[in-house]
Amino acid sequence: MCSGRVDLAHILRAFARGADGVFIGGCRLGECNYVTHGNYHALNLTLLGRKILEHIGVDPRRLQIQFMSGGEGNRFVEVVDAFVKQVKALGPLGKAEGVEPSKMAEALQEVTRLVPYIKMEKHDKLTARLDDAAAYESHFTLEEVERLLDEVVSYYIDPEKCQACMICSRRCPVDAIDGAKNRIHVIDQDRCIKCGTCMEACPPLFGAVCRVVGEPVPPPPAEEQRTIDRKGAKKKAASTEEAAS
Repeated sequence: MCSGRVDLAHILRAFARGADGVFIGGCRLGECNYVTHGNYHALNLTLLGRKILEHIGVDPRRLQIQFMSGGEGNRFVEVVDAFVKQVKALGPLGKAEGVEPSKMAEALQEVTRLVPYIKMEKHDKLTARLDDAAAYESHFTLEEVERLLDEVVSYYIDPEKCQACMICSRRCPVDAIDGAKNRIHVIDQDRCIKCGTCMEACPPLFGAVCRVVGEPVPPPPAEEQRTIDRKGAKKKAASTEEAAS
């Protein structure tokens, strides 16, 4: 397939399932067969992926991308053989890094869950076209990735503003929002992928979805407090109008 179809989640999932190394081969930069230049995108994802791997304790040399034409069979063999030898020299994933397999898998699964958020936050850099190989190493920095993952945004539905319209729950791509008609919605923080779809979907009139950064998400309302009593609210409004007249 086109290297432009490679996703950061594909790379991280391969490591999470026990791969000791991931190699990506693409057409030469500037020579895209589909005129989409997806290989630049694959390059950016790989550069970002290497910094993410380093952040969670994985040797970034386990992830590599190389560009070559379909007619360079000999070069392909040489490049792949060299990568395989390098990975074998590094040793099994986790063991070589001194990290327990269970902890390594947990870290990889957690960062894989955040891929939509990461791609959204780094969209501009992921769509850049790097023609100078000297810029590869500095395109993404370890400090930048550490800040990104240490200050992960969260989303919270304000129970005082939620009107239980169900728009956000229907739009959530991972069904992380628990809600029903006349029932205040709650985001399952363990399932949320931080994509921001709920905030975009919430009608501006309500503005119930809040963006939380750098602090804990407020606890959800108790189950017995999640039912919206619309009839009671109408009666209260009617009695208020009568008293005013």
